[in-house]
Amino acid sequence: MQLPLVYHPNYSCPFPEQHRFVMSKFVRLYNYLQQQGLIGKDNLWQPAEASVSDLAIAHSPVYLQGLSEDSIEAKAWRRLGLPWSQGLVDRTFTAPNGTLLAARLALQHGIASHLAGGTHHAHWDFGSGFCLVNDLAYTAKTLLATGEVSKLLIFDLDVHQGDGTAAILTDEPRAFTCSIHCEKNFPFRKSISDLDIGLDKYLQDDAYLAVVMETFERLIAEQRPDLVIYDAGVDVWEHDALGHLNISIEGICQRDEWILRYCQQRGIAVVTVIGGGYDTDHERLARRHASVIETAAMVYNSHHF
Repeated sequence: MQLPLVYHPNYSCPFPEQHRFVMSKFVRLYNYLQQQGLIGKDNLWQPAEASVSDLAIAHSPVYLQGLSEDSIEAKAWRRLGLPWSQGLVDRTFTAPNGTLLAARLALQHGIASHLAGGTHHAHWDFGSGFCLVNDLAYTAKTLLATGEVSKLLIFDLDVHQGDGTAAILTDEPRAFTCSIHCEKNFPFRKSISDLDIGLDKYLQDDAYLAVVMETFERLIAEQRPDLVIYDAGVDVWEHDALGHLNISIEGICQRDEWILRYCQQRGIAVVTVIGGGYDTDHERLARRHASVIETAAMVYNSHHF
């Protein structure tokens, strides 16, 4: 069997083409993976839409209701940075279940990848920075509540701090949140993760990889998680529109491969989500997001031959 993948056609809803958030990247990513032969007959799963009561484990029901009915005040909506539409609501209520489903597949198969996810700026009762519902916190809380895992690590390598995830999980000792991000970047008011590492602007591959590897090794040894939720943001790339770090494509691939192999060698389940990436060249962005999935497929296949 090939690497388990999770995707829903509603991820790329109708959306303004010129918007900074590239809504088309999900379908472009899907199409690219299909062209590369990574989507087969039996390795693609589709999540069901989550209900308000499902998502209420991580969010205020009042906020969720407001999202679905478009009754959130204009100022709070502006903070989100995305124009309301029914398509946006549908995808927002589906994608968190995609991360949850991919996490369950990872627990079963060792590795799985979600072709979306990493909406880490969404807080308990408000959205921010293109993030409406926090799939990472939702997945963590759900798996802990059902007893499917007893401890997990959220390893967030998006270039922006995972403020919403940190805030939602602040009182959950069984979910360890780690964010390694560019310090002088959005969000300007950071939350407190269990471990925050703020990097200097324009940091390059070697220094970056050293921090990532040392930190991950230490956390795996200390935390001994049943599952790693890995936010493989590609906005650390040197030419990303919102990044401010100088990491090469090769550096990103090296990062992903090292983390996935490290988990696999130790028998720790790992699920990947794509996180952030910003580019006016939408095809190039999709290929950049695909790198973690291509890497995951390679690592998965090297183990299942």
